[in-house]
Amino acid sequence: MAILIDMPKLSDTMEEGIIAKWNVKEGDKVSSGDIIAEVETDKATMDVEVFDSGTVLKIIAQEGDSVPLGGKMAIIGEEGEDISEMLGDGGNSSASSKEDKKSSDEKSSAKEEKDEEFDPLFGELEKDSKGSEKEKADSEDSGSRVRISPLARKMADDQGISISDLKGKGSGPNGRITKKDVESFEKPEAATSQKSDEKDAAPEPAAKTKSAPAPGAYEDVPVSQMRKAIARRLGESKFTNPHFYETIDIDMKNAIELRKTFNALPDVKVSFNDLVVKACAVSLRRHQKVNSSWMGDFIRKHKEVHVAVAVAIEDGLVTPVIRNTDSKGLTEIGAEVRDLAAKARDKKLQPDQMEGSTFTISNLGMFGIEEFTAIINPPNACILAVGAIREVPVVEDGQVVPGNRMKVTLSSDHRVVDGASAAEFLQTLKGLLENPMSMML
Repeated sequence: MAILIDMPKLSDTMEEGIIAKWNVKEGDKVSSGDIIAEVETDKATMDVEVFDSGTVLKIIAQEGDSVPLGGKMAIIGEEGEDISEMLGDGGNSSASSKEDKKSSDEKSSAKEEKDEEFDPLFGELEKDSKGSEKEKADSEDSGSRVRISPLARKMADDQGISISDLKGKGSGPNGRITKKDVESFEKPEAATSQKSDEKDAAPEPAAKTKSAPAPGAYEDVPVSQMRKAIARRLGESKFTNPHFYETIDIDMKNAIELRKTFNALPDVKVSFNDLVVKACAVSLRRHQKVNSSWMGDFIRKHKEVHVAVAVAIEDGLVTPVIRNTDSKGLTEIGAEVRDLAAKARDKKLQPDQMEGSTFTISNLGMFGIEEFTAIINPPNACILAVGAIREVPVVEDGQVVPGNRMKVTLSSDHRVVDGASAAEFLQTLKGLLENPMSMML
């Protein structure tokens, strides 16, 4: 019996998947557990396996196709089996999208026709018993009025065409100017100079024109599933969560010395980001309000600390999670961050490795960015933006001496965290990074 392979739900936020690669072709035999395809989701590229044995009778969705959850991907069964009923639309995965496009085009055309049939100045066009169109405002003395549809009026305005120049050129009912009339209108060459002559003291601004970009002047890049998810989630966060920001400057002199001490040991590698992650984890344990989430009807205060670290990849940004961060040492945190970052760049992160965070850190210091603000990563209440360590002159004991400073900015959801709570968290973080040995105790 033939079995339909449909698009599985490979992540908690997945709505559709793109076929990145087929590992089989029509006619191949497969067994239960075989990986038949790789699918790009909103979080990573995931493997799709089959749970039944048989022959690949039909590959419905091609590489590069976007398939919604539950959509048809392929059919397996016994060789020679009739699958015409299962195909339904003939196996053409793009057929429905073409029909949708056709329907959309028809709707667009209908809308344009509707726009042509209504004018706020002259009213709605009607059809008389003979089928000819007339305007409700025909009984009025239009005089010098120019009859023009709203769509044609907008097009003329966008192209800098004077309505008076179109008078007498309408091909619509009763000489009404339509969209086609504007499209076919050739603007007089002297129009611009005539306008400038009318006002010598105050020359008019140049008319707005719309010109098509030159061929090869741009490139249209398809939006990946991951980029769509990033756009959707961060858009919702920015315009739903009431963000506020607080910045603090931290003396990193002692942190630099501690890092040098650690890295002098064999097989030990500690980064400044590892120090920041550890300091945040300890601070979150002491300030539970920051380690919380807005849940609509209640605020959830997390009893565990799971810090997400933003990692830049080709398609955007992912946030792998270091679980129980406060209970881990610097070297353990560093090794885990590097491992997760490598998986992220290879698109091998699993959904559970990017879920369940209670706080997020975004570090752009390695790019020389001194200070920035970050958008909160839902459902976290806060995210910390970490800037570069700067060599600057500082005053110590009344003397100007070389110093190393780092600015961090906390973005907070004001529904969960108040200004004083955020400031207290930053003060604790500052104290830990300026006296990093206290984190080791």
